[in-house]
Amino acid sequence: MAKVTLVFAALLTALGLAGYLGTGSLHPTALIPTWFGVALGIFGFLAISPNESRRKVFMHINVTIGLLGFLGAAVEIVRSLVSTMNLNAVMSGSQPAPVNGIALGSKIIMACLLLIYVMLCVRSFIAVRRARKV
Repeated sequence: MAKVTLVFAALLTALGLAGYLGTGSLHPTALIPTWFGVALGIFGFLAISPNESRRKVFMHINVTIGLLGFLGAAVEIVRSLVSTMNLNAVMSGSQPAPVNGIALGSKIIMACLLLIYVMLCVRSFIAVRRARKV
């Protein structure tokens, strides 16, 4: 699972860099997926160990980072969508604020990647527990 973590770390890093460069390097918050990718990468490398307890600790740290990143991205997606559907603007008949497509797309991709990662980790943890009981 540590090698899978490194793949997701690379994907998140690439997503953040693409978002940052795609916005003309104007918005440093576009690098947020990169920082989650770097954190997953660091702890993913530390999880590549023959020592089972060390691997277990670092993989639990990684899944926690993944879960926090997913929750943060999901909250930001909802917040972005709600702010564009400003009820005052709708009630007054004026146009709501436009959606920043690159930012919203980056948040959705980040949330999807991290949700898949967390689900894979949980599935792996369950499989290890079941294998230990046998």
